[in-house]
Amino acid sequence: MSDNSALQDPFREIRPYRDSEVSEVLNGLLYNDEFIRAIARYQFPRLAGVCGFLVRPLVRMGLARAVGDVETIRDFQQLVAKYMSKMIARTTTRLSCSGLEQLDPDEAYLFVSNHRDIAMDPAFVNWMLYKADMNTVRIAIGDNLLRKPYVSDLMRLNKSFIVNRSAKGREMMTALNQLSAYIDHSIAEGESIWIAQREGRAKDGNDRTDPAILKMFYMAQRKKRSFSEAIERLNIVPVSIAYEFDPCDRAKAKELYARASAGSYEKAQYEDINSIVAGITGQKGHVHVAFGAPIRGQFESPEELSAFIDREIIGHYHLHPSNLIAAGEGDEVTAEQRAAFEARMEGLSDGEREIMRQMYANPVINKRRLEAEAV
Repeated sequence: MSDNSALQDPFREIRPYRDSEVSEVLNGLLYNDEFIRAIARYQFPRLAGVCGFLVRPLVRMGLARAVGDVETIRDFQQLVAKYMSKMIARTTTRLSCSGLEQLDPDEAYLFVSNHRDIAMDPAFVNWMLYKADMNTVRIAIGDNLLRKPYVSDLMRLNKSFIVNRSAKGREMMTALNQLSAYIDHSIAEGESIWIAQREGRAKDGNDRTDPAILKMFYMAQRKKRSFSEAIERLNIVPVSIAYEFDPCDRAKAKELYARASAGSYEKAQYEDINSIVAGITGQKGHVHVAFGAPIRGQFESPEELSAFIDREIIGHYHLHPSNLIAAGEGDEVTAEQRAAFEARMEGLSDGEREIMRQMYANPVINKRRLEAEAV
């Protein structure tokens, strides 16, 4: 990229695609053999291997028909919405929401969310906004999930932007400054952002905001305004997403037990991709998305703001029967609900079962502690 084009489009390497780029990107995906093979394996797992040479052309033609009328990012997201609707019907027993009435459809917000599922957390936030006729968000996604070019293309078509986690040293500071500037730029031009409150999922059920994320928000503004002024400008809204059942709970319990018992855990090559697929296709029970009020007031430091966001996310977290059972507060739950929760732990070792139970109990423990502090 030339210096001149970099000045004209300083976020080109990380930003979502634009409407003018959609047709070219989709055409590239249709002729990406690795992408077509991946779709064929997902849709026709038994046939894709032996009869792959027959299945792949059919998959390519089917995709070409599906995206034939897609010319803009909005068109693409409306196509995604059709699949999202089917996924919700198949994998949730109920989907509920609270707090949207506190938001202005004409405003842009920086949604800082707890993080339990790689793909579904921002997807459920987007769904709630979409159903309320509000603009969907631009989604922060780590480059560790984008090792495949076709995955990066799909995410950027769905308004995702890239967080460069692999950068080191001076490159990291440059990447963080660029990310900070892009978030500020997005809010200023009326585009909302979704970002997790910390790097990586809260696999143990403890939702905690990393002050380093909040420091990054301020980096691009530090020469122009105070920390408190910058936070006011960004229009931060805490979001708390609660799954009755986490489709990746067993995998998380096994990983955490391996780290506790062996001191380390080695990820498989495609583990993140498998987690994304499991999160999309797995049973979730009741899912609740709680939007907090836009944050106002004086905050002198990232640590002070971090503590406030934690209180908001924990306070708005919807406790499901699975959480109450795990925390020993299941007096009001049914025998059926208790059996469903216990069934999820079948086949796990005692250590893994205890970690999984704690994972579901921690939101209750944290909420009760918050309630006690407020008395």
